[in-house]
Amino acid sequence: MSARLLGAVSVAALLASPAVADSFNRIATFPVTANMATGEDTARPSSAEIISVSPDGMTLIYTDSPLGVLGLIDITDPKAPKPLGNVAMNGEPTTAHILGNRAFVGVNTSESFTEPSGRIAVVDLDSAGELASCDLGGQPDSVAVAPDGSFLAVAVENERDEDVSDGALPQMPAGFVAKLPVAEGAVDCDALQKIELTGLAAIGAEDPEPEFVDINDAGEIVVTLQENNHIAVIGADGAVASHFPAGEVTLENVDTTSDGTLSFSEAADPTPREPDGVKWLDNDHFATANEGDWNGGSRGFTIFRKDGTVVYESGASLEHAIAAIGHYPEKRSKSKGVEIESIEFARFGDTPFLFVVSERASVVAVYDLTDPAAPKLAQILPSGVSPEGAVAIPARNLLVTANEADLGEDGGARAHVMLFERQAAEPVYPMLTADGTDPLVGWGALGALTAGDQPGQLVAASDSVYGQMPSIYTIDATQKPARITGRKVVTRNGNAAQKLDIEGITGDGEGGFWLANEGDAAKLVPHAIIHVDADGEIQDEIALPAELQAHQTRFGAEGIALVDGTLWVAMQREWGDDPEGQVKLLSYDLESEEWGAVRYPLEAKGDGWMGLSEIAVKGDHAYVVERDNLVGDAAKVKKIFRVALSDLKPAPLDGDLPVVAKEEVRDLIPDLRSLTNGYVLDKVEGLAFDNNGDAWIVTDNDGVDDSSGETLLWNAGALN
Repeated sequence: MSARLLGAVSVAALLASPAVADSFNRIATFPVTANMATGEDTARPSSAEIISVSPDGMTLIYTDSPLGVLGLIDITDPKAPKPLGNVAMNGEPTTAHILGNRAFVGVNTSESFTEPSGRIAVVDLDSAGELASCDLGGQPDSVAVAPDGSFLAVAVENERDEDVSDGALPQMPAGFVAKLPVAEGAVDCDALQKIELTGLAAIGAEDPEPEFVDINDAGEIVVTLQENNHIAVIGADGAVASHFPAGEVTLENVDTTSDGTLSFSEAADPTPREPDGVKWLDNDHFATANEGDWNGGSRGFTIFRKDGTVVYESGASLEHAIAAIGHYPEKRSKSKGVEIESIEFARFGDTPFLFVVSERASVVAVYDLTDPAAPKLAQILPSGVSPEGAVAIPARNLLVTANEADLGEDGGARAHVMLFERQAAEPVYPMLTADGTDPLVGWGALGALTAGDQPGQLVAASDSVYGQMPSIYTIDATQKPARITGRKVVTRNGNAAQKLDIEGITGDGEGGFWLANEGDAAKLVPHAIIHVDADGEIQDEIALPAELQAHQTRFGAEGIALVDGTLWVAMQREWGDDPEGQVKLLSYDLESEEWGAVRYPLEAKGDGWMGLSEIAVKGDHAYVVERDNLVGDAAKVKKIFRVALSDLKPAPLDGDLPVVAKEEVRDLIPDLRSLTNGYVLDKVEGLAFDNNGDAWIVTDNDGVDDSSGETLLWNAGALN
């Protein structure tokens, strides 16, 4: 099937689920910082990149280039991984694999792009010490171990400097593949075979840059030359047996413009695959992850015969499936979209599975590869931010991912290793999907939630991440996962409204909605209440009063509720006229058009800030979501409190405002930890009570921008 045809295949068909017993679910999350010794500065950047497992399946190793270490994890109990510490590598570890009780680590020691150098370090896993080192004569990027343990293959990339000639090839010296015999856990450095790859590719023939290697049962090495858009197969004798261009893909129904919209209606010119990761499926077939680097990246994966024949091309189909679960990285549209990074393959029982890692969408797609010519998408798993590597452990029913991004400097998630188990259970994730919408409805950044008019219906709104298409989504929460059934773009005079940051939504009782717009003076976004009709057309816009605007900050309206003809607006953080630790609940009487407010006392803040994210009404109470802005183990407050409606007696804004009493109803951190066994997400942003009185909660995934992209939507019960 051609890439052009695959781009039009329905997401519904691609997400046809296998039997329940075939489901993978996340069971544990391990922060890389846990491997730092007592007293170390855990604020330093760290990472988890390429990951491997010991033959007994009990120990994981991963490369951490920012720290220059090899990290070790005990997964004897995979649901409770334990740190085994770091091993200093005296250079930048780029890749590592295990043979017996020894790890073979590629270490980059280059002082410059023009004088690359590197080595293979041999680390004893029992003592966590380095035993030996082999000089490679260049910069290693990937290491593979032969299935029979008889040799190593190393892709010596000698990568180019992207700041020179706009990153164009050639930039010498050329890369090559190194083949090293192994006997009884020892590498024979003197017998290193240097396999030249010059003169093969049509692009930069004199400067091959091998990226990734893998070895099949016949002792053949497949190597991707990413920047050269070329693939070579090296025979067991160490000579190039075949080579061919990786080719191009024509993509249709994709988003190629980074413009703040999610519109899968464009076409891309023929795009070089520029494959990165590669994995043998058997002795005749391999799969490539078409990440792209210099001038390409076709957003998917390809299955080749080793003679270069394309057996299967995913085209835009995987990207569509990723968009359906809210993980599409819109800011990457004009570049490489979801950016497929690496590939893993393993048989679990009788079923062959291909695991396709998307770096920018932060997910792993699981394909049933019973028929290599027609892979079936079984699941998409949520990983941490920017997964780089994956390893399957079929003997233990496990899959492990290494997630390289460390956003700790900006208060975000740290680098993590995540473990998934194949279980006789339903898939836990996704909790929300647009699967089945035609045309495909892209979504994300859900910062507001309310109940719909129909039983089992919710309504959500996206925030300023998609500033060119502010949207209101209808959700059928009776299905599992819940399903987005439609989208209305908020319009002004028939055109998509601009300068909106919708952070709160509530029904007006007549089919329309009141929206809380969080302003930002620096971006000319007004702090306002907006009224839209059932079609999303703006009918009225009510600016916050001037006496309040005089004290504005960026952190404004975060929720809105309608109570007996009065709108109540939760302000996220203190403004200039608020005492520290108190925020306003604003009131606006729709009949008299008068403003008022009460003060709400926040929890004591820790390392981050404290604020409100939502307000909703049930019975005789207003419920608010209060949270800090911290992630993972650092998160301390993600809670729901309630205030009696009888206490909401607004006073004029120019006088003393009464402070309301609050009652804690639910600590959400246990929910956030247990729902998907991930780290605690930052942005609990939406709360709504359905027709049965149950509380629904949604998290904001920031449009997959410096985020894992996960959206959690769950029923928290009655909250009585």
